[in-house]
Amino acid sequence: MPTRPDFSDLADWLGQTMFAPAGAYAADTLDEIRRLPTDAVLSLDLLPGCALAAEAASLPHAVLSPHISIRPLPGMPPAASGLTPPRNAEERAVVDAAIDAIVSAMEQGRPALNAARRAFGLPPVASAFAHFDRADRVLLAVSRTFDFDTEALPANYRYIGPLLDAPGWSRGALTTWPGARRPRILVAGSTGAQNQTDLLRRVARALGTIEAETVLTTGPHVGAEDLAAPDSIHVVAAASHDALMAEADLVVCQGGHGTVSRALLHGAPLLVIPLARDQTDNAARIALRGAGLRLPAGASEAEIAAAARRILAEPGFRTAAAALGAAVRADLDANGLVREIEAMTASHRGAARGGDRLWA
Repeated sequence: MPTRPDFSDLADWLGQTMFAPAGAYAADTLDEIRRLPTDAVLSLDLLPGCALAAEAASLPHAVLSPHISIRPLPGMPPAASGLTPPRNAEERAVVDAAIDAIVSAMEQGRPALNAARRAFGLPPVASAFAHFDRADRVLLAVSRTFDFDTEALPANYRYIGPLLDAPGWSRGALTTWPGARRPRILVAGSTGAQNQTDLLRRVARALGTIEAETVLTTGPHVGAEDLAAPDSIHVVAAASHDALMAEADLVVCQGGHGTVSRALLHGAPLLVIPLARDQTDNAARIALRGAGLRLPAGASEAEIAAAARRILAEPGFRTAAAALGAAVRADLDANGLVREIEAMTASHRGAARGGDRLWA
């Protein structure tokens, strides 16, 4: 069974993910640019090679971050730290150390990035974050209300809200609650492989002690038979999270950005138990905004049950979640991704030409 990626050596992971394959991604992207008429390039923040290709082709380019900013922003704890904004000198020192760590990890990949740039006739860059600076737009697919406040957002940055198209795996899955009991608890197991079986087993046992209607979605990497869940827990491989979250009183999850944003959209408070670095960032924001609680990955069954009971009993969590959900809804209605891409291409061409755009 697949296991979760090893993020323990961040510099090594970034090197293998972002920088070592930059030249290959650049070549593939340039092939596509040459194959079809292309007005602009939209690429993920973890793929600087695609940004390199756009620069080599002299095309407008947007970087999409489907999470908080990887590039540290002034006054904000860095990505993959799980930290909250500092309140005193001691906490500031911890945040500064985390910023130094991610900058150092990124900078170790810069020689490989510059080798790729030279291969495509581009000058070297002085920062591993250069593709953020050189992009016409950096689009953060999170709600600004959900994110921490920054002292100064770079001029090319835009918050566009989360991207919440229904995933294909949810089609034909469970769409209604199996019973009429309240409260209703949805346990949203991750669709990624993160060694989450033990966590889901603890969650199932903990929630089995609560009088509630509980649905647990395992995702593709955990089998229902692996959980030995109490009979009171309805275990399924997948479900329509939109349908179930609309009536959920609590969502328990690992803290993936899509799950967190979707729960907030429906005003459901969260209990977040993160297993991965990026999930700790979302958990920190949920806890600080009062829209739920955060527990460590090794939380006991008793701790999980106590946190769930608290969220269900205290209406302030739902109130805070609903407020964040209103911001998410406004972002979705604004259609920020399309708006920003069209503005970017219009600024380069004088007007967007409609149907023959290609977003590589």
